[in-house]
Amino acid sequence: MIEIKRALVSVSDKAGITEICSFLAKNGVEILSTGGTYDALSKAGIPVKKVDEFTGFPEILHGRVKTLHPKIHGGLLGDTTNPDHVKQMETNGIVPITLVIVNLYPFVKTVMKPDVTLEDAIENIDIGGPSMLRSAAKNHKNVVVLTDPKDYESFQSEFTANKGKVSRETAFQYAAKVFSETASYDSAISTFFNKKLDIKYPDKITFAFNKKQKLRYGENPHQDAAFYEPLFIKSQFEALQGKELSFNNMLDFDAAFHVASLLPKNAVSIVKHLNPCGIAFGENVLESFELARKTDPISAFGGIIGIHGRVEKESAEEITKNFVEGVIAESFSEEALEIFGKKPNIRLIPIAKFDEALDELDLRSLHHGLLIQNRDYDLITKDKLKIVSKKQPTADDLEGLMFAWNCVKFIKSNAIVYTDQNSTLGIGAGQMSRVDSVELGAMKAQKVGLSVVGSYVGSDAFFPFRDGIDAIAKVGAKAIIQPGGSIRDEEVIQAADEHGLIMVFTGMRHFRH
Repeated sequence: MIEIKRALVSVSDKAGITEICSFLAKNGVEILSTGGTYDALSKAGIPVKKVDEFTGFPEILHGRVKTLHPKIHGGLLGDTTNPDHVKQMETNGIVPITLVIVNLYPFVKTVMKPDVTLEDAIENIDIGGPSMLRSAAKNHKNVVVLTDPKDYESFQSEFTANKGKVSRETAFQYAAKVFSETASYDSAISTFFNKKLDIKYPDKITFAFNKKQKLRYGENPHQDAAFYEPLFIKSQFEALQGKELSFNNMLDFDAAFHVASLLPKNAVSIVKHLNPCGIAFGENVLESFELARKTDPISAFGGIIGIHGRVEKESAEEITKNFVEGVIAESFSEEALEIFGKKPNIRLIPIAKFDEALDELDLRSLHHGLLIQNRDYDLITKDKLKIVSKKQPTADDLEGLMFAWNCVKFIKSNAIVYTDQNSTLGIGAGQMSRVDSVELGAMKAQKVGLSVVGSYVGSDAFFPFRDGIDAIAKVGAKAIIQPGGSIRDEEVIQAADEHGLIMVFTGMRHFRH
């Protein structure tokens, strides 16, 4: 057990600090403190001694150096179970400090201010705080260290139950939390500096995330899972209603959001197992939803719906006619919320900034490693298209081809999508052969009574052989948009010309693994 006789207190987050220090003082614990914390405790009438009185050395350099002193770190690092340490401490007039209550300068909060300067950021890099925390945590068999105000209550309960002592098992748990905190803090600083230098892929990279919530389970019930949000970005995944979000739900919500957000206003995406099963945009959200659902109404059952717009009463009524897992949209009207409220299991997530430019990294874990890339947000414009077929597209054809291209990028490779000018008709996703995706997309459309005659076909990568073009011609499609770049491009173009198809190249691939 660790007997608590002397505490060092220095906090930026002063939540609960006067309460715990009042408790300590009443139980005969000597309290040392600095700066604003000292002022707050003195004002509350709590007996407290200034650190410079304790060390006999004044604060210098505008407070940058105040706790970096042998009497402080000797008191924190001295192992009182080691006779040699005890002898050296006595020789140098160092007394043990058995409790540390410290949290750090608000670096993250500071740098998230839109007008923050580099000088402000640097001044909010805590030096003494992490040093005290790490010293105390290293010596956890002799020192109890608290950095999270949420732990004050449990500490006081154990202190009371053990008559002024805390178990080493508890001290070890607090120490583990400290090292997570200081690692996270340093990661935030590193991230900020790399961003200032516009370094996206440094030689060494660290990420700091806070646990947002424990999930019911992972992809399957036998897998554990949790959701974490980065320090610098507050997640907007806050459900207004519905069952607890699962691991798979969150992946599908994220996918539905990204599809809809990069398409025109009122666009709707319906996602099932990370693949869109319908995408459309019309004059309003209701029209877009009805068009998107028409692509594959069977798969849309139990899907996640992304809406680049506001959900009104009529749309809510139509959406709730069948079972859906959830809706992510810019906003929901009061009437819509009332309608969804009658289906309390449907998860609703508002994301206010659908149109905000996104600069996100895509992180993928693999065995003993991490892959990092920027997300595939690049959008090609019509003037960049290369028309390679003899048959030329009209202005309307180009609109349809662009819609097909902006849809196919969200479909798992090998990906083929059949569309008209503003809605998907058939989707062939995740096939090992591109010609299989061509046939699957046409078959899916036929299955629900949609015709792909005269449709536009988007392919996420080039056609390696002409067989895919032959299959597209067979079902009556009108035009194809694809990256080009195959060693058999001439053969593929010749096939398009033989069938009287329009073909354009983008020069950009959109594999999605």
